[in-house]
Amino acid sequence: MNKVIDRVNYPEDLKKLNISELRILVKEIRKFLIDTISITGGHLAPNLGVIELTIALHRVFDAPKDKLVWDVGHQAYIHKILTGRKDRLKTIRQYGGISGFPRISESEYDTFGVGHASTSISAALGFATARDLNGDDYRVVAIIGDGAMSGGISFEGLNNAGASKRNLIVVLNDNRMSISPNVGALSNYLTQIITNPLYNKIKKDIWDITGKLPRGSKRIREMVHRIEGALKSILVPGLLFEKLGFRYFGPVNGHNLEKLIDLFDKIKDLNGPILIHVITKKGKGYKYAEQNATKFHGLGSFCPKTGSTKPKKAPTYTEVFGTTLVELARMDNRIIGITAAMADGTGLVHLAKAFPERFFDVGIAEQHAVTFAAGMSLRGFKPVVAIYSTFLQRAYDQLIHDVALQEIPIVFAMDRAGLVGNDGPTHHGNFDLSYLRLIPNFVIMAPKDENELRDMLWTALHYQKGPVAIRYPRGETYGLPLKSTFKEIPIGKSEKLKDGKDLAILAAGDRVMPAVEISHILENSGISCCVINVRFIKPLDREMIESIIKKFKAVITIENNTKIGGLGTAVSEIIAECNPCCVRFKRFGIPDRFVTHGNTSDLMCDVGLDNDSLIDEIKSFYSKSR
Repeated sequence: MNKVIDRVNYPEDLKKLNISELRILVKEIRKFLIDTISITGGHLAPNLGVIELTIALHRVFDAPKDKLVWDVGHQAYIHKILTGRKDRLKTIRQYGGISGFPRISESEYDTFGVGHASTSISAALGFATARDLNGDDYRVVAIIGDGAMSGGISFEGLNNAGASKRNLIVVLNDNRMSISPNVGALSNYLTQIITNPLYNKIKKDIWDITGKLPRGSKRIREMVHRIEGALKSILVPGLLFEKLGFRYFGPVNGHNLEKLIDLFDKIKDLNGPILIHVITKKGKGYKYAEQNATKFHGLGSFCPKTGSTKPKKAPTYTEVFGTTLVELARMDNRIIGITAAMADGTGLVHLAKAFPERFFDVGIAEQHAVTFAAGMSLRGFKPVVAIYSTFLQRAYDQLIHDVALQEIPIVFAMDRAGLVGNDGPTHHGNFDLSYLRLIPNFVIMAPKDENELRDMLWTALHYQKGPVAIRYPRGETYGLPLKSTFKEIPIGKSEKLKDGKDLAILAAGDRVMPAVEISHILENSGISCCVINVRFIKPLDREMIESIIKKFKAVITIENNTKIGGLGTAVSEIIAECNPCCVRFKRFGIPDRFVTHGNTSDLMCDVGLDNDSLIDEIKSFYSKSR
């Protein structure tokens, strides 16, 4: 039996199908998506929720002429399926395969690259403005949702788009979720009413009655219209957007394909800014994803029949951080946790369960999270701000002006530092050592293993002279037995793990233990290596470095960070100041380019940080040094 999905490769194929065939297509895409992502891993729940919406958009609009601008791009898998990449979905997020996010270089249908949230409205307004200035003729649609409306930039875009009066459509995919459940007044405002029968009944009944009055009906209706505005502000979420200059339509059932198509057909050529409020269910149609949308937001391979995932061999760094923070919070009631819509992803879900009154999820609002923490710290609390390395970039101004300049003690737990794997360049945390190192008053730590992470968290919470950042990788720890006690680490002091006489290796964070492995292999080649766990990228252990360059003629650094401005750069600055006459120095790190997606081992090979590549390069470097 021929499947409808086999006949659909591009948006124009959708226009040939009747509504019955489109409904069948929804079911077939849902099964195709579940089956594929169960093997590859990826963002399942967000995409299950937008199948009908995406089909309706591509059925009505004429992409790629019309510009569909996606937000939080992990909801664009269906878009990829419908725009010529169905057969390549099995490669999604795999090394050499298609990206898990829209990417301009991948397809003409991907109008704007995305990976972080809340950018679509601003980008779409840019498209619409350029269209008008150039005298072009195309429609522009921004699809925002999955929590992205809690980000401040989305309201900056709304404010400017509404004032511009340009033809622009914003589709708000309101699924009441981001990755963790949405929080905040805005989320409550948007989701408190799906379809309010009371409002609609009152409006219809009063309108019908006043229209039948023999005299004064016009005046009465004007009065009713004013009352309706007040009533609408209480019952219907649209008034907010109307005040910003948008014509509001909704809320609309985002899983009623026929109604979506009809609505898009009717509004696609209306003038001015338009907002369509669509209600969807994250994980729609797959019971395990519906029951646990957070787990199925983004995951590895799983069994489609049971929803079960492969058990981990060891706890992740995220889990060790989260459980350790709870231990410390039991000892000190001034410790609080702050995250930006990533309670599960950062491990703060443990604190939320143990001490809900000391846990704060501020939504996708990293800038607010940092300054909010500053205010809490100034009143005697000890904030731990847990944010992915790549997302903390969004609060750079706050890190400098609101925190470091005022020497406010805050602990920044930076998860997903270095190369993170399948999510690719928008999610790699390979710039944090560089962008933090140049800020005065910051202390930067990187643990070599899970026990050192625990000690660093203990140390950071006892440091009251200014902000501390602890950066650690995504993924499993070494599975070491966790110590029951904590040890304070002297600020700025490194740790010698192995002595040697020929070459010194200075490594940071998750590159320390591989450096030890490499040193043992090099011993068999006649190269005796000293291995230093740097621990502190700022302040660097200058005394240690000066002693190293006096003893060794060959020195290297290894880091899971861009080589520009990171550990290697910091060490080279000290070497240059000391001006030794006979030291050869080489940096190993991530090259000056954006690294693609794929599993971490493939990416380490790609950038030359795998053990085999490092051993070959170090041998060559050492032979030249001699």
